[in-house]
Amino acid sequence: MHTINTWLMQFGRAVGGIVGVLYQAGRDSVDQVIVNILPFMAFIALIIGIIVKTGIGKIIAAAVAPLAGSLIGLIIISFIAALPILSPLLGPGAVVAQVVGTILGTTLIASGKISARYALPALFAIDAQVGCDFIPVGLALGEAEQQTVEIGVPAVLYSRVITGPIAVILAYLASFGLYPGY
Repeated sequence: MHTINTWLMQFGRAVGGIVGVLYQAGRDSVDQVIVNILPFMAFIALIIGIIVKTGIGKIIAAAVAPLAGSLIGLIIISFIAALPILSPLLGPGAVVAQVVGTILGTTLIASGKISARYALPALFAIDAQVGCDFIPVGLALGEAEQQTVEIGVPAVLYSRVITGPIAVILAYLASFGLYPGY
């Protein structure tokens, strides 16, 4: 009888320990959401609202759409989208990428004004800014020190300026043979 009581006590302690760890993990998760993610979501909502209300997304899309008909133009689009000043503003909600993607896909590629072989490189060109808006939050979630954030954010932003055009070129090369007749 004594061994059953001992076993039940050990089992109860183990379950209590697991529940305690899970409870603390839940508290830490809620704390992270309140401290880091909710302010980021509010900022993104503000930026999306400004972009949509002012029509800047359509203006940028109309300005870069003529460049989409060539590889050089797509490289220029990716360079523009990845500029460190613009990329954190273009990233939220991918509003500009959606508008440019719609213009490229439904208007220019579907109508035959632009070859279908530019579809894959265009995807990489309009999304060169991906992730640039989330860098500070990602570093905050990783509990990076202020100095790391000050160095890390610009480093990633500048790396996208380099890797964006390279991704467009690689996508262009990978698109050979994807579309019959092109």
